[in-house]
Amino acid sequence: MKTIKLGNKLVGDEQQTFVIAEIGINHQGDINIAKQLIDEAKDCGADAVKLQKRTISRILTKEGLEMSYDNRNSFGKTYGEHKHALELSESDYRELLDYCKQLDIQFSASGWDEESIDFLDELGVQFFKMASADLTNFPLLEHTAKKNKPMILSTGMANMSIVKQAVEHVEQFNQKIAILQCTSTYPAKFDEINLNVLHTYKAEFPNAIIGYSGHEQGIAIPPVAVALGAKIIERHFTLDRTMKGGDHAASLEPQGFAKMVRDIHHIEEAMGVFQKEMQESEAPIFKKLAKSIVSFVDIKKGDIITRKMLTTKGPGSGISPMKIKNLIGKKSKIDILADTVMNEEDIEW
Repeated sequence: MKTIKLGNKLVGDEQQTFVIAEIGINHQGDINIAKQLIDEAKDCGADAVKLQKRTISRILTKEGLEMSYDNRNSFGKTYGEHKHALELSESDYRELLDYCKQLDIQFSASGWDEESIDFLDELGVQFFKMASADLTNFPLLEHTAKKNKPMILSTGMANMSIVKQAVEHVEQFNQKIAILQCTSTYPAKFDEINLNVLHTYKAEFPNAIIGYSGHEQGIAIPPVAVALGAKIIERHFTLDRTMKGGDHAASLEPQGFAKMVRDIHHIEEAMGVFQKEMQESEAPIFKKLAKSIVSFVDIKKGDIITRKMLTTKGPGSGISPMKIKNLIGKKSKIDILADTVMNEEDIEW
């Protein structure tokens, strides 16, 4: 069986699905909103919350920082101002990690640059989540892999060749890998989600844990992903989908997230075993609803059974109609009145 350990939980074969509430930047740069989101995620049944940590000057050029960013979701006149406004401080991160420990929910963040990865490692996060945007950022992947903590790779905006190269690169330094199918549009169109890629990933990466990171609307897709073998589910999480910011519209509010978690665990239970068997709980229902072989006429002791002597009726407590051909030609051991359920012990076999 293949598993990895994310904090105190085993994730993988025969383990419960690991559900991540992706807070991302939906905290609006406010630690109090972040705490509200963590509270709600815990109540919804999430196993972990995840934020996004950036060193803004490291991920954007001067030109990128100064680019005009004047729109309804902007928190600043330039893209740099916007990103700075949505970044929590290192002390905020330490406080939030402690807050999660108190609530017994795992805390993590995707680091978007080497300095952020170093900070998160020092902070004590138990695993790293790599954003789809950094799947081709081999220097960052390598830097993170060398921390020797489990890595979750999202694969939005990539083709199979890129995914293979990224996984091969990480595996040189770290074997504790999970790979998430992802479509990086917000919200994602249903005909671009391609859940069948989960089958491809399971075949192509037999040593990795496979999962799904979604940005679509509604709650239907993650439980289906679980039915197809996803062992990690990540969904964006918000207090209010109408809040200002680019990720809220593709996020789930607490009520929807809780229903998604409920459905995921129902699906896990429903998948069950591969062997078809009658359930113990079905036995009394079978007795009530199924049919038995019943005497169509009076049958005397010693009579040879013919087909014309027999019919089928409920309850299903006697000889099964599946055996009707075996019964023909046999001798009755007792007198059997018409319209009587026939039992094995009534017949000389």
